[in-house]
Amino acid sequence: MIPLRYNVRSLLVRRATSLATLFGVALVVFVLAAGMMLTNGIDKTLTLSGSPDHAIVLRKGADGELSSSIETNALANVLSAPGVKKNAQGKPIGAGETVVVILGEKVGTVGELSNALVRGVTDNVFEIRPGATIVEGRKAQPGTDEVIIGKQIRGRFKGMDLGQSFDIKKNRPVKVVGVFAENGSSFESEIWADIETVRSSFGREGSVTSATVTLESPSKHDVFKAALEQDKRLGLEVLREPTYYEKQSEMTSMLMAVLSWLISGFFIVAAVIGAFITMNTAVAHRQREIGTMRALGFSRKAVMLSFTLECIFLAVAGACIGVAAAYFMSFVEFSVINWASWSEIVFKFEMNANVVVTSVIVGGVTGLFGGIIPAFRASRLRPIDALRG
Repeated sequence: MIPLRYNVRSLLVRRATSLATLFGVALVVFVLAAGMMLTNGIDKTLTLSGSPDHAIVLRKGADGELSSSIETNALANVLSAPGVKKNAQGKPIGAGETVVVILGEKVGTVGELSNALVRGVTDNVFEIRPGATIVEGRKAQPGTDEVIIGKQIRGRFKGMDLGQSFDIKKNRPVKVVGVFAENGSSFESEIWADIETVRSSFGREGSVTSATVTLESPSKHDVFKAALEQDKRLGLEVLREPTYYEKQSEMTSMLMAVLSWLISGFFIVAAVIGAFITMNTAVAHRQREIGTMRALGFSRKAVMLSFTLECIFLAVAGACIGVAAAYFMSFVEFSVINWASWSEIVFKFEMNANVVVTSVIVGGVTGLFGGIIPAFRASRLRPIDALRG
């Protein structure tokens, strides 16, 4: 086997072509890793919205809160069902909520509009979601036109900042009195308003879009589910909250994944072609070296393996640079429209081991395909012809 130091020396001698291939692969891997991090960020943000001891109730057949509608008289059945946890006062921890989407003008733009999700909540919302905390300002007073906003949506729409006002509907202004956080979940991209304010503003009196309850324990889910779904008159469907939000993320995550791999695919083809040209040029300029190695007794397989490893080594080094560059995307916040709710959610790029491993493997495979044909060509050179060249 030809010593690896020979390949390292060869790469250092050919700095210009080596760097071109190195940064070409780095760009490919950066785009791929960033796309995967984007998908991970969406999944994590929406998955964090679900608690294992929570169940969400929708109208049977509805694919989300926006398309669901539950009559308020059915809420008594939901809250009194077996398995629902009660607080110190003996009241069930749960409530019906009304979710709507409003159109708002983005800050820093001229007339650019986007959707924001408004959740009509009851006065026990912080009991239902104990992970939510006020980070600035105060809680909204029940029965008023006061709202609180998630910290991720703060300042992204005109009027959506502490102390400011915006129209929840035309000529129906509400005032922002607090900013809340909820462990990095998608709730941080929502506006929480009094449920009666939302229902009266949008003509939703007498119904809610969903009901969320805290269970005594995750094991009580099946009992709670059976009690409600067996009563066909109610027409309700029960889901574990984590399961619900996983389903809500599927479409957006899939779209981001397809786009990232599609764009990366074009870059990968370009990188393979670049690596092929680099190694092909290297073979043409190193015929005498190849001839000398063959004359010294190195086999064709050894020559082919040496040139292939050289290209793979270069590509893996580029992949590591691409992953390192993509890591800094972890500090960037990004917003997309969640296809399930048709509202804007804000999240961060999320790096994990799967992104690193996949990116490095793709980089290595790029080097393999780019270098194997020139390496085969090098191995087929006859020593006499190579030395003459």
